[in-house]
Amino acid sequence: MAHFVDRVVLHTTGGNGGHGCVSVHREKFKPLGGPDGGNGGDGGSVVLVVDPQTTTLLEYHHRPHRHGQDGGVGQGDLRHGTRGPVLELPVPEGTVVKDREGRVLADLVEPGARFTIAEGGQGGLGNAALSSKKRKAPGFALLGTPGDAQDVVLELKSVADIALVGFPSAGKSSLIAAMSAARPKIADYPFTTLVPNLGVVEAGETRFTVADVPGLIPGAAEGKGLGHEFLRHVERCAALVHVLDCASLETDRDPLGDLDAIEAELAAYAPDAVEGAGGTADNSSNAVPLNDRPRLVALNKTDLPDGAAMAELVREELTSRGYRVFDVSALNRDGLRDLGFAMAELVLEARAQREIEPAPVPVTVRPRAVNRKQFTVTAESKGGEPLWRVRGDKPERWIVQTDFGNDEAVGYLADRLVAVGIEDELFKQGAKPGDAVVIGSELDGVVFDWEPTMAAGAEHLGGPRGTDLRFDDHSRPTRAEKKQDQADRRAAKASTRAEMEADYRAQDGAPTKRRAEAATAERRDDGAPTSTKDADGVEIHYPHGNPDDLQDEGFGADEVEADTR
Repeated sequence: MAHFVDRVVLHTTGGNGGHGCVSVHREKFKPLGGPDGGNGGDGGSVVLVVDPQTTTLLEYHHRPHRHGQDGGVGQGDLRHGTRGPVLELPVPEGTVVKDREGRVLADLVEPGARFTIAEGGQGGLGNAALSSKKRKAPGFALLGTPGDAQDVVLELKSVADIALVGFPSAGKSSLIAAMSAARPKIADYPFTTLVPNLGVVEAGETRFTVADVPGLIPGAAEGKGLGHEFLRHVERCAALVHVLDCASLETDRDPLGDLDAIEAELAAYAPDAVEGAGGTADNSSNAVPLNDRPRLVALNKTDLPDGAAMAELVREELTSRGYRVFDVSALNRDGLRDLGFAMAELVLEARAQREIEPAPVPVTVRPRAVNRKQFTVTAESKGGEPLWRVRGDKPERWIVQTDFGNDEAVGYLADRLVAVGIEDELFKQGAKPGDAVVIGSELDGVVFDWEPTMAAGAEHLGGPRGTDLRFDDHSRPTRAEKKQDQADRRAAKASTRAEMEADYRAQDGAPTKRRAEAATAERRDDGAPTSTKDADGVEIHYPHGNPDDLQDEGFGADEVEADTR
């Protein structure tokens, strides 16, 4: 079953740009082939295009997320990445594009009108494009930037010349069906019309479009009933036709009361002010309040006796208010011809006013100043420490394009920041070496410590590709640092020597005991005595040998005493 959707929220993202390539040409007999890394391709943009064959926004209601195709990455041999194709989204005629805050970005009316929602990212340069006379073989490439992310609101406003407004069951659908080839749903209960219906009417040589808007009730401008959702379809109409029910079965209603209620709702509704963006054919009538536009009154259902009597009662009052009144009957088709020609007159007047083009305004070309700054430096504080924030399209884009894992790429970024004047501005505002500098917003900013000694000119320094000698530490130690280093080494040696001596003492004479046991075993083999008697006749055993013999073999007195114990 087909549905009519006239308002959706569309989430779009442009394609990301492809990364550049780092490559060096290698060929036999060509030792210095030079860099040949290709550039990355640009990402695809997301564009709205007016298509006459599209009549609803239903497709974006089911699939609200759209993403552009990413650009291809660069390759060696100067092969550039492919550019992402543009993603074209067809929309009906009369689509208004707004941001999430309600500001009108574009009003798409003419067939083929285009509006870019999200731009694709920029492809990064390869090392071939970054080479110069001073930097002949760059060892880095630039990264591709991400595509823009944009959430927009699409609102469909019917493109019609005349709008039929009135209470529910006033006969608006029957009237448009009798005057045109449109076949809307018609029934004998309120709110039969749930979507706007368009019909083409011919009056003589004039052809115009009539819109049947769902019925309005008091409070429609505040959201009651269906009028709040469909009053936007009345904004583009050059004139309005009040369809009044002269044979209403409700006792508390009459044509004059219905007219006053509808006029109050039209006055309460504020149309969008559109400034001709996106290929609008005419936006002058959009800003005019609905109750200030030309209006006609059609007294419907006069084929009934009660309807004819009610028309006679209210005709004089309506005429005194300045309305042109027509008695019509959608069933018998009475009065439709006169009503059609009256509509045609209003349409011709509106078209004649649109054809009057204002005198061309001379265009003044103001070239951009040469000394115009492309960035701003703001002093901030974080945790009691000074912080400097740099904002600008170029510096922030350069941050995104830099590969911070490559020292040469970081050095190239430093050269670009110095060339644009950021370092000079930091000096003027009182920044000191070591202060924190943030490039970007609080969400995606990059923080680094500012070192003003990082002057430009890395192309004059030699070194392997992918490195920057300015980041190497070439500082020489001072005399005090050398003395302190020597003292630390001496203290470490003394500590190691003390630990070794403590380990030897902890063994508790184990080497002496092993030597004595070896000597005793040798004496036993030679038949030497291993015991003696003291003065009282008590026999003393020497497990490791006679003490006199031990001293003769070189053992100390303390070692011999310990053995006898």
